[in-house]
Amino acid sequence: MNPTEAAALLAHCSGFDNRQPSVAAAKSWAAALHDVPFDQDARDAVASYYTTPSQNPNERLWILPHHIKTLRAKIRSKRLENFQYEPVADESVPEYLARLRGQTQAIASGRVPAPTGQLAPGKGEPPRELMAGLSDLGWQGNRTVDGDELEVELVDTVRRSGPLGVECPVEKCRAAIGKPCKGPGGSDKQPLGRPRSKPHSARLRAANGEGELTAGQLAVQEQAIKARSAQFLADIPDVEIVDEEAAS
Repeated sequence: MNPTEAAALLAHCSGFDNRQPSVAAAKSWAAALHDVPFDQDARDAVASYYTTPSQNPNERLWILPHHIKTLRAKIRSKRLENFQYEPVADESVPEYLARLRGQTQAIASGRVPAPTGQLAPGKGEPPRELMAGLSDLGWQGNRTVDGDELEVELVDTVRRSGPLGVECPVEKCRAAIGKPCKGPGGSDKQPLGRPRSKPHSARLRAANGEGELTAGQLAVQEQAIKARSAQFLADIPDVEIVDEEAAS
């Protein structure tokens, strides 16, 4: 909307509120409505504003540029209430987007009559490209599933990276996907044990695609742990025990 068009719109507003349009006001409104065309929908937005009672009867109705934008958008959106895009055979994604944009603009502007009545079930299916993309993500149409089944499907299709992306294979832990491993023991507040700062080694191996350790490998690992513990204890200097009673 340029200053000349804004001046015409202000003149239209003056028929409702008796304002006195000016050149400065026209320039200001043009700057505020630079992305809004001066069309019948803009005029209808003015009429809609002044035909809607104010919440405060003592308040003077005085339309502003943001009212024009909001009410004009509502007028255009209402024409699209029953619109449903109908795909064309073998159309590509760019073709679909271009046709969808063209159809919505034509109906929203009023150049094409707005659809009437409710959509019939099964009509206006989404484009095949969209359906294919949803299928790749595990979506199976409008099939009804219960909450547990849906949770399993989401777990199977949305994996987390790292060790938390797999269930812990340790029998006494079995931490679910996304949950930290648990330490041994438990309490009333934490019946499964306290969360571990690091996942179990078996879970790390499973996340890396490595198999379970054999009995021989487990024995070697256990001996290595014992050797490190013994070395740690050996490095601790002897402590002289002092008899405090004798010393006193």
